[in-house]
Amino acid sequence: MAFLVCRGGWYATELLPYIKMGVDCSKRKGDFWITGSQVFRLMKNVSESLAGRVGIVNLLGLSDAEIYQEPSEPYQTDAARLMNRLSVRSRKGLNEIYYRIFKGSMPELYADENVDWETYYRSYVDTYLQRDIRDLAQVADEMQFYNFMTIVAAQTSKPVVYEELASAAGISAPTAKKWLSILASSHIIALVQPYHNNALKRVVKMPLIHFLDTGLAAYLLKWGNPEALEKGAMSGAFFESYVFSEIYKNYLNAGKEPPIYYYRDKDQKEIDLLIYQNGILSPIEIKKSASPGKTAIKNFNVLEPVTREETFGGLGALKVEIGTGSVVGMANDLLPVDEKNWYVPVWLI
Repeated sequence: MAFLVCRGGWYATELLPYIKMGVDCSKRKGDFWITGSQVFRLMKNVSESLAGRVGIVNLLGLSDAEIYQEPSEPYQTDAARLMNRLSVRSRKGLNEIYYRIFKGSMPELYADENVDWETYYRSYVDTYLQRDIRDLAQVADEMQFYNFMTIVAAQTSKPVVYEELASAAGISAPTAKKWLSILASSHIIALVQPYHNNALKRVVKMPLIHFLDTGLAAYLLKWGNPEALEKGAMSGAFFESYVFSEIYKNYLNAGKEPPIYYYRDKDQKEIDLLIYQNGILSPIEIKKSASPGKTAIKNFNVLEPVTREETFGGLGALKVEIGTGSVVGMANDLLPVDEKNWYVPVWLI
């Protein structure tokens, strides 16, 4: 018989030893499901009680594929795969994309069109602070943490500099690091790690911040409508975070760990995203423009050292192949940049 522990089960930790006994006796998978949003206590108790007996599924906000009821698969830069997607994805213009970015990813906003956007996010933030944050020893002041969230939202798509975050929020750098970890653990943000390879000597070590729900970031930063957001100073940053979150969610929704990194070196050369899998490193640049030009791929060549065996002292197994590159933006169609790279419409990801 299947047994379901619904939201609030995180607090009934006394059930976990009995679940363990039930699992050990039946040997069946899927008898017990625990759902909810309070992850902090849960992970500690599950790790102690159900180690080796539990699978964890992280459910983020809705992806475009879920919203528009279109097929979903992890993003691949391969041109043939992208061409196959042309027949199953619907084209979207700038206004529709920014309406989607502004509205965000919360299921309730799509289930009921009568739900007021601002009221919903205000209630979400209040509930998050009171339910998930107030009880944490690391956070003594809810308003100070709210201000910190707002500062982090303003840094979406930028590298983390803990000292700057701490100074802006009026807290210490260690506290900023702890609070950022809380936001990451509760899937408010993702911290994208820099791609590191011994062949790349000047890579910076700081992670990149992306807000996973652009609607929440828009609420925190007081953007009032999609038109203002699209024309505003943070238009490009929100576009980047939206693209990242879609690619990130598509991997999670397929049950895969997102193999996503970024590149930035001490010469200020950047590549917005890197997908690394099966020994292939695929660079992705994100540009809001419909026609960014070939300068969009100008930094892709910084990856060349990873392809040379001599860079690794003759250890050929360490070298990496550079795959097809993408420039994701508002292009009207899938078009080649050159023989190795493609302009990819954002609605195709």
